[in-house]
Amino acid sequence: MSTAYLNRIATAVPEHDVHDAFVVFAENMLAEPRLRAIFRRMADRAEIAHRYSFLDPKMVPGQFSAYDANEFYRRGNFPDTARRMELFEQSAPVLMRNAVDGLALNEKERSGITHVLVTCCTGLYAPGLDFEIIDHLGLSASVERTMIGFMGCYAAINALKLARHIVRSDPQASVLMVNLELCTLHFQETQDLEQVLSFLVFADGAAASLITAREQGFALDSFKAVMVPETRGLISWKIRGLGFDMLLSGQVPTALSRALREGDLMAERDGIDLWAVHPGGRSILDAVERGLELPADTLAASRKVLSCFGNMSSATVMFVLQRMMQQARAGQRGCAMSFGPGLTAETMRFHAV
Repeated sequence: MSTAYLNRIATAVPEHDVHDAFVVFAENMLAEPRLRAIFRRMADRAEIAHRYSFLDPKMVPGQFSAYDANEFYRRGNFPDTARRMELFEQSAPVLMRNAVDGLALNEKERSGITHVLVTCCTGLYAPGLDFEIIDHLGLSASVERTMIGFMGCYAAINALKLARHIVRSDPQASVLMVNLELCTLHFQETQDLEQVLSFLVFADGAAASLITAREQGFALDSFKAVMVPETRGLISWKIRGLGFDMLLSGQVPTALSRALREGDLMAERDGIDLWAVHPGGRSILDAVERGLELPADTLAASRKVLSCFGNMSSATVMFVLQRMMQQARAGQRGCAMSFGPGLTAETMRFHAV
């Protein structure tokens, strides 16, 4: 049976760096001084320097709050789901085109694409991004399209798993995968500190990847899903009247660290050279290091992506894999890992060729 290879990856983010503006906005949204102090302390410890959004934050003269150019987030008047989805439909194709163009597909590669996979949990419309990709690249109308929706941060691993099945069953197949998220669409006006802290890490971003049987990049060796018992309520993502409502419990790092320490990966970690761990936040990366007893610099690529871009949900692990692909040596073995609702860890074993 043919081996599938992740040949190359391109990434893109919107132009507006919103991290500092969001910290000011969120801190002043909290009415209680004690909660403000805790938020500021946690923001300082988040190890995030930049996060990007398609929204352009502007400071209100004489006030300590921020809103975007379209007055999208206004204190006391946050947008409903319909308004958020309108902006998704306008902005997502722009980011998609930037990511896909970054792949620099030649004519042979473009004409050879047989499958398009899209992951997204932050926006919905139809005909959707799958059609936008076909139109943008001028692909055949017979290209097979699959949308992998609402799986959260681990969706890219599931899409790579599907791409591997496709290529192994048909070595002539060529899969274009796009992971795109506009997380900043879904900030909420709330006094719930845990929820505000979850917004502190999220950002917008996209990745485009080519998966074929051509021996180039990373060979996709195997996949494994790990569901952590009795953690179903720790991460949730639900559509509500004022956007998509996220719950990211502060208990996640502890539960994750324990599950990794007691799981199969603990016994296999010595054979892994590259760890492409989804940077869901500093505490998540710390939990993985503790759980697997990894050396302090093992997750350097993940920490760099977190610092430069924040958590872009399903696209984020592809940013980490892109960074690793640029530096990996032939023969090095790796493990990619993303976490999401369930609580579930999706893992992928790979090696550099």
